[in-house]
Amino acid sequence: MFVVRNYVTMGGTVACALAIGYLMQNGSAGRADQVEAVGELTESDQASVLAGLERITLTSSPTPSHSPTLAFGPQRGLQRAQPVPQTNCSLNARATAAPDASARLTLKAPCHQNEQVQILHSGLTFTASTDANGTLKLTVPALSEYAIFLISFGDDKGTVATTHVPDIEAFERVALQWQGETELQLHALEFGASYGDDGHVWASSESNGTGSVIHLGQPENSGTRQAQIYSYPNGPETPTGEIALSLEAEVTEANCGSALNVQTLELRGDRRLRSRDLTVTLPDCSTSEDFLVLNNLLQDLTIAAK
Repeated sequence: MFVVRNYVTMGGTVACALAIGYLMQNGSAGRADQVEAVGELTESDQASVLAGLERITLTSSPTPSHSPTLAFGPQRGLQRAQPVPQTNCSLNARATAAPDASARLTLKAPCHQNEQVQILHSGLTFTASTDANGTLKLTVPALSEYAIFLISFGDDKGTVATTHVPDIEAFERVALQWQGETELQLHALEFGASYGDDGHVWASSESNGTGSVIHLGQPENSGTRQAQIYSYPNGPETPTGEIALSLEAEVTEANCGSALNVQTLELRGDRRLRSRDLTVTLPDCSTSEDFLVLNNLLQDLTIAAK
């Protein structure tokens, strides 16, 4: 189960931790373009950062030495041996602000090709994968104005990237996250819409509404973490009223009759990030290959005029 730990730590401590990680990653102040901005952290952000840093070892490979070595040849005596090429395994991550109060994250990990990587942001945790070059590019809806991303691999090597998201106050968000292969779907029915109508929003290219749902993570095995985030742009020209939120879970032979632990993260009008731990008990195996619909598990959104 995902747990947001309630650590209370001075902002300076977190800032120092991030600064140390940043210097280890980049090696000098001349590489400051890798991190966009670091600002004062809220108590929720501090807790997420400290929890995520427990097992991560920030890494940066030392600069390879190109000093020639000496070797004795069989007939020519003392001679210079050519330097052995060394692979640069340093991790490089960058986060930049993107439209719709999101962050565009770019990771370069040349020694971690086609590997799973875990990403943590303000209590949100999901699993992604690098490509054949050890590169990962994705866009994440931000849950804090000063967005911090902790990135770690299975060998506990990791790095940090941050950016400033100035337009986050224009969005309200509800995130659902879980671990395992079970397929969960977050559905939003905006202002009285029914399933299949305009205003029915979910993580499908066929949905059409004012808000949007983004899926993060890959259901490859029981250890992977997934998340879905519903975002609604609460501006002076957007519709107002009630948005009904529901959760659907696919019941399969692998998960029927089991208990599924999920967590919600909610960023509403007061700008406070709230979390709730929930347990969903799936039906027995007689109803496999069906969907369980939970209409009152999530609190509906109320969009007021600005």
